[in-house]
Amino acid sequence: MTSPTPRTLQLLRPASYVSGQWHANADGQTLIDAVYGRPVAVISSEGVDFAGALAYGRRQGAAIRKLTFHTRARALRALGTYLMERKEAYYELSMLTGATRRDSWVDIEGGIGTLFSYSSMARRELPDERFWPDGKVERLGREGTFVARHLLVPRDGVAVQINAFNFPVWGMLEKLAPAFIGGMASLVKPAPQTAYVTERVVRDIIESGLLPEGALQLVTGEPGDLLDHLTEQDMVAFTGSAATAAKLRVHPVVVGRNVPFNTEADSLNASVLGLSVRPEDPEFALYVREVAREMTGKAGQKCTAIRRAIVPAHLVEAVTEGLRRELGKVTMGDPTRDDVRMGALVSVEQRERVRETLRQLQAEARIVITNETPLLGGDPEKGAFLEPTVLLCESPLTARGPHELEAFGPVATLLPYDSLDDAAELARLGRGSLAGSIITHDRAEATELVMGLSSTHGRVLVLNRDNAKENTGHGSPLPQLNHGGPGRAGGGSELGGLSAVRHHMNRVAVQADPSTLTAITREFVPGADVQEDAVHPFRKSFDQLQVGDSLLTHRRTVTEADIVNFAGLTGDHFYAHVDEIGAKEGIFGKRVAHGYFLISAAAGQFVSPAPGPVLANYGLEGLRFIEPVGIGDTIRTRLTCKRKIRKELRPGETRPTGVVEWRSEITNQDGVLVATYDILTLVERARDEFDPPADLQA
Repeated sequence: MTSPTPRTLQLLRPASYVSGQWHANADGQTLIDAVYGRPVAVISSEGVDFAGALAYGRRQGAAIRKLTFHTRARALRALGTYLMERKEAYYELSMLTGATRRDSWVDIEGGIGTLFSYSSMARRELPDERFWPDGKVERLGREGTFVARHLLVPRDGVAVQINAFNFPVWGMLEKLAPAFIGGMASLVKPAPQTAYVTERVVRDIIESGLLPEGALQLVTGEPGDLLDHLTEQDMVAFTGSAATAAKLRVHPVVVGRNVPFNTEADSLNASVLGLSVRPEDPEFALYVREVAREMTGKAGQKCTAIRRAIVPAHLVEAVTEGLRRELGKVTMGDPTRDDVRMGALVSVEQRERVRETLRQLQAEARIVITNETPLLGGDPEKGAFLEPTVLLCESPLTARGPHELEAFGPVATLLPYDSLDDAAELARLGRGSLAGSIITHDRAEATELVMGLSSTHGRVLVLNRDNAKENTGHGSPLPQLNHGGPGRAGGGSELGGLSAVRHHMNRVAVQADPSTLTAITREFVPGADVQEDAVHPFRKSFDQLQVGDSLLTHRRTVTEADIVNFAGLTGDHFYAHVDEIGAKEGIFGKRVAHGYFLISAAAGQFVSPAPGPVLANYGLEGLRFIEPVGIGDTIRTRLTCKRKIRKELRPGETRPTGVVEWRSEITNQDGVLVATYDILTLVERARDEFDPPADLQA
């Protein structure tokens, strides 16, 4: 791919999409190409009815809330596939922002990958329902007729998502995915500098028709009076500077209506080189490469980038020389060229802000590395290029600038330390960070540093030779892990697996009798009514089974021969089972049956042996032995369908199945519960509309 020339660069006019319509703009803010300084786009939000957009999102959100988690998840998976097929158009636009293809890969394919991740997590871990049972059933009355359970249900509002300029694709999709899974419509407000990239992706999302209308709205220009029209059911997720977050957080409507406000702000992230590391160790080279990579990736415009390199005082010179060599390999210029490793900052204005911060940092630190190399393409005057720069602060424990001033570009400051306590203290002086890293192979050292950093960090990476090949790096947020941090980092949290979905839902405690709670949650609650009929539950298919279908088995008296034979078969000769004298002196005062014998005997009671819809035992959970069973005691088992989980067909599978969770309760001759556990079985189901065609499965 070659960079477009000034004659062929078409001026973009990214529009807003609100209330089901695209709002084109004629005049507004002109955006400049970060590489050659040419006008690239004009954006405006003039004429957008923000109150109407929020009201529209709330109304249309009802359609999202009617979908189950799994239906929403399948839509995200289909959308991810759709966008991945169109990614090259996003790469072409992204390079106008100064990002190399490698930088854009994190943004574009990393963002689309988040859709796949949340789709997978939701289908794997959430019920195929519109609500999410949270925690266990609480028994509120002595007789068991009054119980309660928490449910997570979608909020009725709109998730307003205000994003930063550095990740125009990932920043949107990593918020959209958990919001949509949680049942909320999103209104996206990208940063103006790169809004044209976001708009291109949104156009494809809208044209795909894969999300319900109103699930996604976009405002490309200024937000106007958007926040004035928020309600208690809406929420705001903000990514950007701590200063802007502080202003938005105290907006009168946000405060007055208790609108949830989540912040992910820039932070002065630190990376600590262990005191035990020697220059010849693999960890030393790993540290140098990691700092250099974080300085130059996205031209240092990452909220997770390493700003403070905390190194043992005796290694400062060696680290400086290592960084000088590593940064000397960095080529800078037009990001469309294959031989360019670092592109430009997003704008000339951004470059000047970084230069000003650099000047302020030099009050307490001196520049030790600056990489002045000729540009490989791009305009040195009109382009927003800035060479990688490393400073050294020789008194970091008493200095303030390195811990308070963030140069949001290819800049890092070396901070020497003498003890691990000092290293941890230096990291904490940042007053809250999104990410920290520790590079050492000494486990004791790693443990001490993790404990020292954890109170002020949202994520801590321990990097060494053992995980070097697989680690994703200091600055890479992952869908499964928390992205956020305390203090300066905003005090919020994004991603973190399904906790981000939970953030978009309301937690309500539902109190009822067991049968009513079972009907509401569609999960069997102990004490609820059961259904028994002539058909054994194991003879019913997944589709025929109903929650509450139950079987009460025949009785079985436990004999001494049972215990002796089980001990001989398994080799479990524990004294409580086979030693008459030892057992009398034990806590039961007599010989008792093996707990696992009881489970085996119960299976013999409730299993229907002939071939049928039940295909396999899938697992066992929550096993508790409550009362001992001795020789001569009689047991029986009640097996009840607790819940059903549809299982998706994997590639190569041709037999549709579902997982059925059974509540198993073993009682003795007095009706006393002696053991309880949940059994998971794989049960055949009928093919449905969500299964791929049979000719595509093999």
